[in-house]
Amino acid sequence: METSEGITHSRRHFLGAAAAAAVAAQFGMTGDTQTQSETGRPVAPLGIKPGTGTSFGPVKQIDAGDLTVGYVEAGPVNGRPVILLHGWPYDIHSYVAVTPLLAAQGYRVVVPYLRGHGTTRFLSSKTPRNAQQSAFALDIIALMDALKIERAILAGYDWGSRTADIIAALWPERCKALISVTGYLIVNVEANKMPTPPKSEWAWWYQYYFATERGVLGLKKYRHDLAELVWRFNSPTWKFDRATFDRTAAAFGNPDYVSIVIDNYRWRLGLAKGEPKYAAIEKRLAAAPVIKVPTITIDGAYDPFTPPGHGSAYRKKFTGKYAHQTLKVGHNIPQEAPRAFAKAVVTVDGF
Repeated sequence: METSEGITHSRRHFLGAAAAAAVAAQFGMTGDTQTQSETGRPVAPLGIKPGTGTSFGPVKQIDAGDLTVGYVEAGPVNGRPVILLHGWPYDIHSYVAVTPLLAAQGYRVVVPYLRGHGTTRFLSSKTPRNAQQSAFALDIIALMDALKIERAILAGYDWGSRTADIIAALWPERCKALISVTGYLIVNVEANKMPTPPKSEWAWWYQYYFATERGVLGLKKYRHDLAELVWRFNSPTWKFDRATFDRTAAAFGNPDYVSIVIDNYRWRLGLAKGEPKYAAIEKRLAAAPVIKVPTITIDGAYDPFTPPGHGSAYRKKFTGKYAHQTLKVGHNIPQEAPRAFAKAVVTVDGF
């Protein structure tokens, strides 16, 4: 005899599948991707078609924690909240095509500039330009508080995945569901000191470049050229144009951009000390906490940082309702495959 809990779960699964099917039909998705459910069975294929969004509305500002955060917002103010988090060297425009797709589905979509990017600024010149992982997570919690968002779907890639993973792991009451590109990205600094295979180390060349003063000077002088080089390496099949890159590169003019980027990568290597006020949080993160909220992880088939095994490398870190997708794109998945990314958000909302 099925319990009431089982009936509820089945109903949620049915509604989630129905919502996903409706979105797939509306977005015009066909089978260009590889998708696996948590049981390993194939689920409905996704298509990769160009998004139609090319620009956002005006950037808003709100004081939140240590920052005045620049963000864009779309959709009904009383819609189900979705917060979309960008990575490096990227900005909010990674979601310029995803945002209208989700807004059209009734979501309240919030896309913030992370610290050191775009119009996000520190409120005080005395605040350390810290870029350890817990600082970013607390920035987003503070933003949610400022916007009076109690609970949201969190979706991100690169730095954004890490930030969303941390919130989902440590503050699951603030995270309704999670989209995490490249899976589980929470950093253990001590473990991160160990070398990886040479091919992987080579892909991280800029991390080691930034560990030197030459790298600091190089980032200051060549921030645009360096970012474009990383874009092309990270996404070898993405034929972005100059206008697309320049639109994002404007975000690198933030006065704290260099400090934040350098501190982020040095901290990961154990070369920059974190702040004592974050020590308790980092201790919890070093234990690699599992993530219990409903999650879809996504890998880019042509992303040089995608671990082998179709998500198997990090599967055990997600203990709630779960699915995995592999899309035939590179690292910047929401901008390279906006319709598939938007569909994943709607799907995980139905879990």
